[in-house]
Amino acid sequence: MCVACLLRVFLEAAINVVSGALTFALFIRVALSWIPGARLPVLGGAVYWSTNSLLAAVRRVVPPIDGTDFSPLAALLLIDAVTFLLLRVLPPII
Repeated sequence: MCVACLLRVFLEAAINVVSGALTFALFIRVALSWIPGARLPVLGGAVYWSTNSLLAAVRRVVPPIDGTDFSPLAALLLIDAVTFLLLRVLPPII
């Protein structure tokens, strides 16, 4: 077995899992924001904790426009771009 191949596959899977988890957490956070008073103790707390720092950083660059917060959309695009770049940086399997 090729150890470098296994390492690349593991890193690719880890990057995809983290990217997918953040994307899913952002979707849950947006869905919870549409329901008034829907901050569920366990799910809502974990979702808010995992996405708060990312959204706070994005909000510094993309402020709300006319009361509409576009930071989750910008965060999704950022997650996609970083995932794409990280997967392209990995060495190819020969």
